[in-house]
Amino acid sequence: MPVGDGGRHAGADAALLTETVRAAGALALSMFRTELRNWTKGKSSPVSEADIAVNDLLRSRLEAATPDYGWLSEESADDAARLSRERVWVVDPIDGTRSYLAGQEDWCVSLALVEGPTPLLGAVFVPVSGEMFFAARGVGATLNGQPIRVSPGTRLDPARIVGPKPLIQRLGDALEPGTVHPRIGSLALKICRAAEGRLDAAFAGGQSHDWDLAAADLIVHEAGGTMTTLTGDAIVYNRPEVKHETLVAAGRERHGRIIEHFRRNSPL
Repeated sequence: MPVGDGGRHAGADAALLTETVRAAGALALSMFRTELRNWTKGKSSPVSEADIAVNDLLRSRLEAATPDYGWLSEESADDAARLSRERVWVVDPIDGTRSYLAGQEDWCVSLALVEGPTPLLGAVFVPVSGEMFFAARGVGATLNGQPIRVSPGTRLDPARIVGPKPLIQRLGDALEPGTVHPRIGSLALKICRAAEGRLDAAFAGGQSHDWDLAAADLIVHEAGGTMTTLTGDAIVYNRPEVKHETLVAAGRERHGRIIEHFRRNSPL
């Protein structure tokens, strides 16, 4: 079905997205566990020459194919022109740079196409394992081409919840007995693990941005879950301010229980 401006089809953009994110992942993987220049931007955010190289590959390919679309990336200067574009590529070239630089495997390439305030297409590619999470709005979510679903129920097992430990501990008596909290360096990958049902819920602290979230947000929604603020508000993308407050992603029943707990028990 034709969608959007310029007669492009959803299938054409989906093919472009998946082909490009695979190429970006291959480049990142070729530089993985090599000697890389790296530095710190802002207060504590690491960045390396691999982040920049992958960003440049993504931008050159996507802008050449879709010159009318906007661009928002963690590794590019923000251009306010994106605010007037119907569709915007939202990119994290390497999500989990700390893990990447440490030689750990829990990093990914995250790429979304946002239409208006919400994601239309999303892919999270894990190059080390070859896992490709993909979703299209209203169509469903897949992992390597196979449909995925969030885990059902409302149980809150700490061994199946990922996120900042102090935030998880605020669930208090709602948590089942146990102290194990999984650790995953990439926020997008945390959310995708909840989308595939390997984990039950994923929290994001209050420092996440559009590029960390947009692709994984669509994937978890299309897998039958949801992701919102702790007050239950939906996430809005491609605004002037791209930073977000604390969020939680889970299956709808479990998500509802978590939101209700925070409303009743925790000051926000």
